[in-house]
Amino acid sequence: MIKGFKDFLMRGNVVDLAVAVVIGAAFTSIVTALTSHLINPIIAMFGGSNVNGLAVKLGKSDKTIIDFGAIITAAINFLIVAAVVYFIFVLPMNKLKARRKRGEEAGPSEPTDVELLKEIRDLLASQRQL
Repeated sequence: MIKGFKDFLMRGNVVDLAVAVVIGAAFTSIVTALTSHLINPIIAMFGGSNVNGLAVKLGKSDKTIIDFGAIITAAINFLIVAAVVYFIFVLPMNKLKARRKRGEEAGPSEPTDVELLKEIRDLLASQRQL
């Protein structure tokens, strides 16, 4: 049971996924700081004198604010994290796997149906001669 679990964990896909999740979670704070302190002010600049930037207040309550700037920021966060995970982890791993495949020798190929039939014919012919 433990050997099966170890084999499951050591599969390439599981390890790659675990690394991507951990690095993505760690990198999120960097991306959040970047968007909060650099991108959000730029987005808010287009909102005019409104304190909320690109937000719309539907009613008198502050709970009725639709904040388009936050939606744009979340999309930018996602794109930055996805790009970093792809270019730092996925792309190099794919290149490494391709390099390993090139180094492998092709194993013996399976005999074709015709070859098997010829072998059976030859065996039957040798048995008849005895």
